[in-house]
Amino acid sequence: MPPVTNVAGRRLALSNLEKALYPDGTTKGELLHYYATCAPVLLPHLAGRPLSFLRYPDGARGETFFAKNVPPGTPEWVTVAEVPRTRRMTGRQVVLDDLPSLMWAANLVTELHVPQWRADAPGRADRLVLDLDPGAPAGVAQCCAVARWLRERLADDGLEAWPKTSGGKGLHLMVALEPTPSETVSAYAKRLAARAERELPELALHRMDRGLRPGKVFIDHSQNNAAKTTAAPYTARARSAPTVSAPLTWEEVAAGERGARLDFRITDVLERVERHGDLCAPLLAPEHAHRLPTAA
Repeated sequence: MPPVTNVAGRRLALSNLEKALYPDGTTKGELLHYYATCAPVLLPHLAGRPLSFLRYPDGARGETFFAKNVPPGTPEWVTVAEVPRTRRMTGRQVVLDDLPSLMWAANLVTELHVPQWRADAPGRADRLVLDLDPGAPAGVAQCCAVARWLRERLADDGLEAWPKTSGGKGLHLMVALEPTPSETVSAYAKRLAARAERELPELALHRMDRGLRPGKVFIDHSQNNAAKTTAAPYTARARSAPTVSAPLTWEEVAAGERGARLDFRITDVLERVERHGDLCAPLLAPEHAHRLPTAA
C-alpha cells in the first residue's frame, strides 16, 4: 500500500515516491515536494480554470497522453466543473483550487494546462497568450527578440505583457484582459502575429506551415481559441530535464536576447520564488486587466 499523507485535512495515498521520472534522476517525491512548496504561487493561476492533463506517469521518456475528462478515481472533494466542448456537448473537468487537489493531481504525474477563460465564464477570455516557438537553428535568443517587439506593439495598444518560459525551447507572453469573447481575442492575436511576420520577415512567422519554420520564431496565436489550452505558470514539463514554465523579468528577456540561458528547473524556480515572489502576479490583479483596443 502507498503511504497515506494528510494534506490540509485530506488523506492522500502518494505512490512510487522513489521512482525516477527524469533522466537526471529527479524522483516523483521531489516533483511532489516542488508542487507542495510552489503551491502558494501556482494555485492562483489555476483557480477557477478547468484543467487539462498531459500525463507522463512512466517518466519524461515514457508515453505521454492528453486528457480533459475527470480521471477515474477522482476524490469526491476535488472540484469538478461542467464546461462546453461543442455547441451541443458539455464535458466535466477538474478545477484545482486548493492544496489537497493540487497534490492529488501531482501524484498523477501530469503537466497542468488551462484555457484562457474560467469555468464560470466559458469562452470569455481574461488572458491573451502568445506562444513563441523557435524552429532550429533559431533558439531562445530569437524568441526574446520577437518578445521585445511584441511587447512594444502591445504597449502601443495599451496592453502590458508578462513573459514566462514555456518550459521547453520557447517563451510565452501573457496579457491580463477584461473578460472578452475568445474569438475577439483570437482575431487580435492573429493580426498582431501577422504584423510581426510582415515587419520581421527574417525572424517571425505566424503561419502554421512547418516547412516555413526553420530559423524563425513561430508566433502561435491559436491558443487564444476557446478550445485550446496553455501550460500554466509554474507547471513542470515532461522534458529531458525537470524544467518549469517559469515567469521571467523583462531584464532576463533582454539578457536572453544577448545569449543568456533561460531554462529553469524545479529547484531553480523555488529559489526564484523566494527571491522574486510571483512575477506573474499582475495577471491576477484587476487593475492590470486591460480592454482590447476598439479597433480589435
